[in-house]
Amino acid sequence: MRVLIAEHDHAVYARLLRQAAPELEVLTSGDSAELSRLAADCPVWLGQPDLLATLLRQGHQPQWLQSTWAGITPLLADGLPRHYRLTRAVGIFGQVMAEYVLTYILGHEREVLARLVSQVERKWDNRLGQSLVGRKVLIVGTGDIGQSVAQFLVPFGVKLYGIASQAREQAPFIEVAGLEDLGRLVGEVDYVVNLLPNTPSTHDLYDAALFRQFKPSGLFINVGRGVSVVDADLVQALKDGHLAGAVIDVCRQEPLPQRHPFWTAWGLLLTGHSSAPTSPELMVQLFVDNLRAYEARQALRGEVDFARGY
Repeated sequence: MRVLIAEHDHAVYARLLRQAAPELEVLTSGDSAELSRLAADCPVWLGQPDLLATLLRQGHQPQWLQSTWAGITPLLADGLPRHYRLTRAVGIFGQVMAEYVLTYILGHEREVLARLVSQVERKWDNRLGQSLVGRKVLIVGTGDIGQSVAQFLVPFGVKLYGIASQAREQAPFIEVAGLEDLGRLVGEVDYVVNLLPNTPSTHDLYDAALFRQFKPSGLFINVGRGVSVVDADLVQALKDGHLAGAVIDVCRQEPLPQRHPFWTAWGLLLTGHSSAPTSPELMVQLFVDNLRAYEARQALRGEVDFARGY
């Protein structure tokens, strides 16, 4: 079988794939014109959605496309074909995302940034640190990654709550409510972690009205999608003290424009879409596992329902 790789690190992916599945004919190129030529006669694609969306716009179409991103927004743009099987990267971001979330929860709890300021000002900062035991964490989006983040937080003794498309029972959460209950829960928890995908129902979800319902001591962490947040409303909410701080990894426009208010917003930390980089080794293993299932006409992990957008 012929497999086309469209990745910035295409040489690394090609080497790993040839090692994992030497029977495959692996095609790749760093030249866009050559990539387009190869795509014309290749049934299976592996790569990043922005590069593959370009090939779709050129009129090429695979039988199956494996995205190396968890998000597949570029592939859902208007006018692009959808008559193929699409799978997104799942099961490979859980630990690294959990490590990111835990880093900033602990940093907030221990007031790391404030202590750095004290050090710069040469002030002896002997405030006592707090424990995470009993703290309430709301994970907004309890899918594959949200579930992993929750499992990593369990040993710290936090109380876990979740938001999903519909209310359901799901361990280890005390409660998983529907999206309509987001306003109620943000006012009851100490940490709100957004992991929602980019869908019409998740746009502008975090607006002024919602931020007013946060606990003044609460921390908002966005590692989902930038379109979920009304930027100006978050900046104003921080200024007005409706929440204690925000850690923003994803933005509506990336890189963030120089004049954007996030750069200077009080209590806001930017992390430049670095929360969960793709591991080529894990990604290739996922692809090979899905390839075996594809050849056996079995279900694929992470298969996208185009109607839902994830």
